[in-house]
Amino acid sequence: MRISFKVNGRSVEREVDGQTRLLDLIREDLHLVGTKEGCGEGECGACTVVIDGRPVNSCLMLAPQAAGKEITTIEGLAPGGRLHPIQRAFVEKGAVQCGFCTPGFIMSVYALLTRNPHPTDEDILTALEGNLCRCTGYAKILDAVRHAAVLMEEER
Repeated sequence: MRISFKVNGRSVEREVDGQTRLLDLIREDLHLVGTKEGCGEGECGACTVVIDGRPVNSCLMLAPQAAGKEITTIEGLAPGGRLHPIQRAFVEKGAVQCGFCTPGFIMSVYALLTRNPHPTDEDILTALEGNLCRCTGYAKILDAVRHAAVLMEEER
């Protein structure tokens, strides 16, 4: 079946079969490899993308379900190579170690801060429930989210 959608602000049309996962379409067909496959079961959040403003595990969504949607991947946050404030905050606060989970965390934070620019710690923890990090530790990630909110406010 032929589907149309937007990825990182660009209109896309692709032929997909009904069983193709959105994750595979993003990585293999669109070559946006910042979105990672961790568990393939929606438990780790490494494959998180933002669809119509909401974080989604792309490993659990079939590509045909993306028809008519607007998808943002980690690549969409840094057009022209200029880091988004969330990406800068993760680097500045040392919230990146091996980096495998980082794109998923950043996309969940992007969805949070887009709809709630002044989150409480409880809001942050709730937004990040579906993302797992096996090496950095969550204290630095929380610091990065708080810092990102400040950086984004400064850019408004």
